[in-house]
Amino acid sequence: MTKLIKSGAYAQDAFAPVADDAVLPTGAVLVSLARFQKERDSLLERNTPIGVKLQSHENPEILGDDVSRLSLVALEFPKFRDGRAFSWARILRTRMGFTGEIRAVGDFLFDQVNYQHRVGFDAWEVPDHFTVEMFQQALTEMTDVYQPSADGKKTIRELRASR
Repeated sequence: MTKLIKSGAYAQDAFAPVADDAVLPTGAVLVSLARFQKERDSLLERNTPIGVKLQSHENPEILGDDVSRLSLVALEFPKFRDGRAFSWARILRTRMGFTGEIRAVGDFLFDQVNYQHRVGFDAWEVPDHFTVEMFQQALTEMTDVYQPSADGKKTIRELRASR
């Protein structure tokens, strides 16, 4: 069982995950990239929020201009050692200008939450044992950073150079 954390609190998931061969329910849906590509026109014509779940090997740039019509992009961490979703989130925010929800799903670690947030994630599917308090702690673990990111936070190098 997973829970959703958004804006630092538990949140109700407005998106119904839909398998590739299932009937689409009314309302907001979360579909695979394959289904989105296959049923693009009919999904967009529904005039309801659409989310696309990308597997770690699926580059979000394949969404092209359609990304502006999406409300959610869920990025998969198949195992905590696979960090491609960090790059995908940053590309979505900086290069593609995506302003919708970017959700982390799958196997990621407490230590990764802060950097996920820095590169553009703003929602997390977390296991039952992961509390909001743990989430808040994860966001504040690192006060200074080495890597530049989508959040614009000054790096340690930039801070030193400005003295």
